[in-house]
Amino acid sequence: MSELEALILGLVQGLTEYLPVSSSGHLQIGQALLGINPDEGGLTFDIVVHVATVMSTLVILWKEISWLFVGFFKKEYNEEKKYIINIIISMIPVGIVGLLFKDEVEALFHGTSVVGICLLITALLLTLTHFYHPKEKENISPLHAFIIGIAQACAVLPGLSRSGSTIATGLLLGNSRKKLAQFSFLMVIPPILGEALLDAKHLIAPSAEYLAAHGAEQSISTSALAVGFIAAFISGCFACKWMISLVKKCKLIYFAIYCAIVGILTLLFL
Repeated sequence: MSELEALILGLVQGLTEYLPVSSSGHLQIGQALLGINPDEGGLTFDIVVHVATVMSTLVILWKEISWLFVGFFKKEYNEEKKYIINIIISMIPVGIVGLLFKDEVEALFHGTSVVGICLLITALLLTLTHFYHPKEKENISPLHAFIIGIAQACAVLPGLSRSGSTIATGLLLGNSRKKLAQFSFLMVIPPILGEALLDAKHLIAPSAEYLAAHGAEQSISTSALAVGFIAAFISGCFACKWMISLVKKCKLIYFAIYCAIVGILTLLFL
């Protein structure tokens, strides 16, 4: 992978991690269009750019994160503790899938055809939020946090957007638009870091399921990794801030149209 290819894929990862269009799906499409062998440093590159997007979340949502951190250490049971408990509850489904079934899912569901189908599912979810508007609730309940967590667990499939699934599910449940995007981005920080740790073990001792889905890892230059990291971090900061604004304004239908078009083109030509 050259530095230019790493720059392009880093920008793709950073933008699509927060926009409801699936970062994993777009990375696969980008690799296919650029003619890059997915096994050429693919896992190492994925880990690096995912860590970069987590860092962009920490930068953009630093005030909210510091608010939670300070409130967590107060003696009384406060709103901050309730928020953190909801985040923990939302992590349960994706934790179960990630720890027990991640390798099997990746072995069964990989390739651009799966990406195309899942992009169409993402488009359907986003379209539903445009036409269905339940009465808005002020706070996210523990039950809704768990259901949103299930949506995040399903997004392990490439092409099924993590942010699109969680935000769409939350909107369909009637949660506040102002709070939902923030919650959606904060709840993915632990799973993304956890996923990076799980992926890192494949660099040391790849499982049979992983080798069946991806093949053996090949080397990638340090300069390409650095370029990809910087590109993903900068574009991630931009996309995170933009997406929060878009959710508040209910402008997701355009992403539904985009996902539908890309999904159809992927199925037809890739």
